[in-house]
Amino acid sequence: MHGADPRLVLGLHRSRHHRDILTAALDLGVTALDTAAPYLGFRSHAVLGRTAADLLPEFTLSTKVGFFLGAGGVEHSLDPSQLRSAIEKAARELGREPDTVLLHNPERSLTSLSPADGRALLGSACTVLASAASEGLCRTWGVSSWDTRPLGTVGVDALPSPDVLMIRAGFLVGIDLLDAATVLRNVWQAGETWGMSPFGGGNGKVWEDFDPRPFLRPPHDGLSRVQAAFRTAFHLPSAAAVAVGTDNPGHLAQLVTALGAEVDTTAVSQYLRALHGYRQS
Repeated sequence: MHGADPRLVLGLHRSRHHRDILTAALDLGVTALDTAAPYLGFRSHAVLGRTAADLLPEFTLSTKVGFFLGAGGVEHSLDPSQLRSAIEKAARELGREPDTVLLHNPERSLTSLSPADGRALLGSACTVLASAASEGLCRTWGVSSWDTRPLGTVGVDALPSPDVLMIRAGFLVGIDLLDAATVLRNVWQAGETWGMSPFGGGNGKVWEDFDPRPFLRPPHDGLSRVQAAFRTAFHLPSAAAVAVGTDNPGHLAQLVTALGAEVDTTAVSQYLRALHGYRQS
């Protein structure tokens, strides 16, 4: 077994939830697992609890709540009672309390509200998750946001500070989103930052046209462009962990190998300055 490395989080967004990828992750030392209530057609928790109950204690497990099945299909809600019920249901279906519960894309419920109404709604939702953590329904809580810009408009500085802020990371994230996420986590005084979707949803062709390996310090012989893109994502923006989804043990092994590479932070800073300059021109 390799040494455990919590920096790489195995995400289950598009996963088939088969045991083989979970056992392969453990063999590679990947002991952080991320899922969400709506994954696998709202069956993720139940399937994990039924088919991998013996493996789940080996992982640090995070999940997300905020999407629900309604009469009109999938609906987003920050209703406190719905969130509380979802957290309790997650623990029942998983057969254990998750280590971290994240508020799933709260911006979906904020975009049509005034800043004052949005702040009140987000504040009540955060209070539910903070209370769940204090009551032992999870160890920590946080927010997972695909687009943090709406959160920045409601004034989060007076709201409970999340232990974790999970945001998009990597070369395919625009400078506006990178800047907004940096401002948000500083104003909100969030604990850890986790990145997600470092490959932009699986668009592999972009790495045929763009080589991110110059952003790594030599030697990095043998590393692929995809490995370099993943490793550099930890600095776009600065993140303690990055979640990536795969059902391929070989791909996961390549990403674990990439963790040993060192990022040239000067090159990253120059890249960010160039993006700012392009935006202003």
